[in-house]
Amino acid sequence: MNRFDKRGWNVNIRTVQKEDIKACHRIEQACFESGEAASLKSIQERAAVYPDGFIVAEIDHSVVGMVNSGSTDSDDITDEAFKKLIGHTENGKNIVVFSVSVLPEFQGKGIASALMKQFIKRAGQLKKDKILLLCKTDLIPFYKRLGFEYGGISDSTHGGSKWHEMVFRLSPMPDQWAGPDKIQNRP
Repeated sequence: MNRFDKRGWNVNIRTVQKEDIKACHRIEQACFESGEAASLKSIQERAAVYPDGFIVAEIDHSVVGMVNSGSTDSDDITDEAFKKLIGHTENGKNIVVFSVSVLPEFQGKGIASALMKQFIKRAGQLKKDKILLLCKTDLIPFYKRLGFEYGGISDSTHGGSKWHEMVFRLSPMPDQWAGPDKIQNRP
């Protein structure tokens, strides 16, 4: 668990809990177009199957943001079936981000950055080699500021959109992310 004060808010970043699922689904629906957003069932499966790869940000006991993922030995992240955790292996060398989402009214306030920084630390603690993700063009600078490298235009056409591959190399863990603070794996 990580707590920080952001613009007068006490933001708590922690592992997802079963009670968070409906809020996470609402966030997903608010942040992605209908053809891109994960279903309630997918959110439930991601939390149940890989809670170590699913963190949330809460303010005043309300979930306002999340990052969820799966783990794989593959470097190919264009497989749509993987979003349903088909091929997921908990001890895979890579972690693949499915969603970084923050409620619109809390966007632009540093919450997504804080979530991703904690997620990067967690991926390092889980001894992953890389974090892989797909994003739209407008988010490339955001991920580059966090230390991701641009990997090119993806073959994915998820939701009918154009996606870009981004890679964060964890092995060896960059000094800026190797810190003494630990993330509590369970609430």
